[in-house]
Amino acid sequence: MEADKIKESIKRAAQELFRKFGYHKTSVNEIAKKAKIAKATIYKYFDSKEDVLHALLMDYIRVSVDELIHVNTPETDEEAQLNNLIMKTCRLSYTICNEFIGWDFIRESTNSQEFLKNLSNELEELLVHAFSQLNTMRKHDGYLQRLRFLVKCSKSIVFSFAFTSVSDSDIRKNFVSFQKEILPYLVKAAITI
Repeated sequence: MEADKIKESIKRAAQELFRKFGYHKTSVNEIAKKAKIAKATIYKYFDSKEDVLHALLMDYIRVSVDELIHVNTPETDEEAQLNNLIMKTCRLSYTICNEFIGWDFIRESTNSQEFLKNLSNELEELLVHAFSQLNTMRKHDGYLQRLRFLVKCSKSIVFSFAFTSVSDSDIRKNFVSFQKEILPYLVKAAITI
């Protein structure tokens, strides 16, 4: 097996197990067994289980951000387009926390806050770059700073849901509240010159 195929096999096995059992409850031994390789082989390509998760999430995020940006939306107005993109991004963040990482890991692991912070920063960079490539977006420096502010605020609020919500119902309420009561003001601030 060549290196790329082995790495993909590890990530596929990890993704299936993380989605089924959550990150916290999946061991490296189980990933190796599912990928039909030796445990030591995983460590040849990844330093830790957290690195496997990070690689898996970055692949997922890159594809998802590309889809978000390139899907034709009927909004012609910049405010509606940004609002829609930010909400899709929020749903992406929720999917990452819910399906890949697992709420138990997020709430109980001492490493989860640092891991989510780093992931969140990488997501922010991808989003700002992708948003700035849209033809409908303005191209001057001040606007890109406002766009970065919008993304940074939105992602911080959304990732905070993971630490403050007790149930999925709470998370949904937080999303609705964010969409109706906070996001319109953030978007308006980002597009106002």
